[in-house]
Amino acid sequence: MFELVKAGGWLMLPILICSVISAAICIERFWTLRGSQVVPKALLAEVWQWIQQNQMTAERIKQIRIQSPLGAILATGISNHHRGREQMKQSIEETAAQVVHELERYLSTLGTVAAVSPLIGLLGTVIGMIKVFSAIQLEGVGNAAVLAGGISEALITTAAGLTVAIPSLFFYRFFQRRVDELVMDMEQDALKLVEVLSIEPLHAQSGPSPIPEIR
Repeated sequence: MFELVKAGGWLMLPILICSVISAAICIERFWTLRGSQVVPKALLAEVWQWIQQNQMTAERIKQIRIQSPLGAILATGISNHHRGREQMKQSIEETAAQVVHELERYLSTLGTVAAVSPLIGLLGTVIGMIKVFSAIQLEGVGNAAVLAGGISEALITTAAGLTVAIPSLFFYRFFQRRVDELVMDMEQDALKLVEVLSIEPLHAQSGPSPIPEIR
């Protein structure tokens, strides 16, 4: 491996850096974009149970908010229920935009790595071929070792750049699709909450105390 890196020339260094960045982002996003972490299945049912039993306190809303991205959206809807349906939906949309931004963190960097890596490899190819033609001009075609070194550098950097770019592009598209699916699930749960709160407003329920406003 070291011999290949050495044969590829100094442009192998940025390609290796790109590979490390890509691998780190993929591992981090795989861990962060877990369905159980972003959209807990039982969260909406648990929230609605607390609402029906009039047990939704300020402390529980704070707990829901920090529990997961879906929890942040639901907590915003509950906190703004008293402002009416449209204001509640607007506040949910604002929070959802922030949540989506967090879910898409580092994806632009991953896309940049996928785009830049083959270009670096292509630059290595061009530099390698320049060396080949320079060697031909100076020494003719008789010195096979000099020609082989330039050709080797050209081919290795191209292969290395594509090796980094192809999986990076694949996972970039994969994570984009994953974010879209998670956003759709969160949107459905948020709409369910809006609908049930619109039909059965919190302030109309019987119980010890209404849900306090949290900003």
